[in-house]
Amino acid sequence: MSPAEEAVRRENIKSAWQLSAPALLVLTVAAVGPLLIVLVYSFLTPGTHGNVEWVFSLEGWRGVLFDHDIFEDKLVLADGNLTIFWRSVKLSFITTVLTFIVGFPTAWFIATRSPASRAGWLFLITIPFWTNLLIRTFAINQIIRNEGVLNTLLLKAGLISAPLQLTYTDTALLIGMVYVYLPLMVLPLFATIDRFDMRLLEAGYDLYASRWQVLRRVILPIIRPGIVAGSILVFVPCLGAYVTPRILGGGKNMMIGNFIELQFGQGKNWPLGAALSVTLLVIVTIALLVYVKAISGERKNG
Repeated sequence: MSPAEEAVRRENIKSAWQLSAPALLVLTVAAVGPLLIVLVYSFLTPGTHGNVEWVFSLEGWRGVLFDHDIFEDKLVLADGNLTIFWRSVKLSFITTVLTFIVGFPTAWFIATRSPASRAGWLFLITIPFWTNLLIRTFAINQIIRNEGVLNTLLLKAGLISAPLQLTYTDTALLIGMVYVYLPLMVLPLFATIDRFDMRLLEAGYDLYASRWQVLRRVILPIIRPGIVAGSILVFVPCLGAYVTPRILGGGKNMMIGNFIELQFGQGKNWPLGAALSVTLLVIVTIALLVYVKAISGERKNG
């Protein structure tokens, strides 16, 4: 490359950076700025009536996993915090599995319809997003409550003798979160299945493979990127869910999002809430790194 061409190339790079500088500044202030504030707050001292005192302290981070024993002056594991973390991860994982179990046949059905009808089916899948999450969660609560639609139908059919106690349980949370996040699993699966070469199924059957073998050795490996993408899209927001656990859990079955809100509200322990927020961010980052690694491995193998 001649000196003149090199000078032009550098000038183009400089112009590109100058043009993108306003957007980069906005992203930095709007995204990185709040995260830095939360990180700084996690190393400060709780204020008397909320807020923080600008005195360095690690009490917020200690409070994530440890608590002070009220009878003995020593640190003990915060069983309540660990229970909330475990419930959040467990329910998020189960929700991801259930959305895949329901979403895979749904996505396969839509992808195998005629091109003219696919748009209509996808339209039906996206309709719930037109309604506020709060309203959708209240609707689920009205269905599963003791006098709700589900119990009324089961009682009239004679299948149960007393209403099922579903509200304010982990089962209610699972029902609500599966309903809320199901489209986020269906759409990535549909995008992958839509590109699937159906001739591979015929080849598998011609080689005397059973339906289970074709599913396990042909279909699932090929649509793996859609499975991983859908799992991340469901698992990550489930971890930080607030509205659904708040309404369907009734404050008894708390998840990480509710616990963080409690520290900034009634608990008046902003450093602990900030430390919990950063911890949640770390968990989400690990999940995203697993996704990137899985996709990278898929591309190398391909």
